[in-house]
Amino acid sequence: MKRLFALTAVAAVVALAPFAAIAEGNLASRPTTITLDIDGVALAFSETEYELETGKYYKWEITSDGVEELMIQAPDLFRNSWINQIVIDEREVHTSGAIYGIEFDDEGTVVIFFVPIRPGNYDFFAPGHEERGLIGTFIVR
Repeated sequence: MKRLFALTAVAAVVALAPFAAIAEGNLASRPTTITLDIDGVALAFSETEYELETGKYYKWEITSDGVEELMIQAPDLFRNSWINQIVIDEREVHTSGAIYGIEFDDEGTVVIFFVPIRPGNYDFFAPGHEERGLIGTFIVR
């Protein structure tokens, strides 16, 4: 009886495996672009709230005017997302884990491609400048 049950279970897994492996399209082919501009003179972010969906692919373009040297951090979002790559000056950085932050010493743009995998509210900020308004939230549903 145990052998019959085991054979039946194996047959069911083998029969259903092709259906489980079929994905609807390429998740990483068409990201939704979100942008953040950093105004170093006013010490302000262009956006302070983003609403995201788990399992959706995003391209976060962060641009600094270079007036103020700032690091942007989103540690909880980065820990709860799959990060595909980071693009800096047309050079790609591929990760196998969370990142700590992105620092701007001069003007420029950094692009982070990611998929949020866990719902929650996650802050992004420039350390030491939160009280002056350099803080925002990702609301991931």
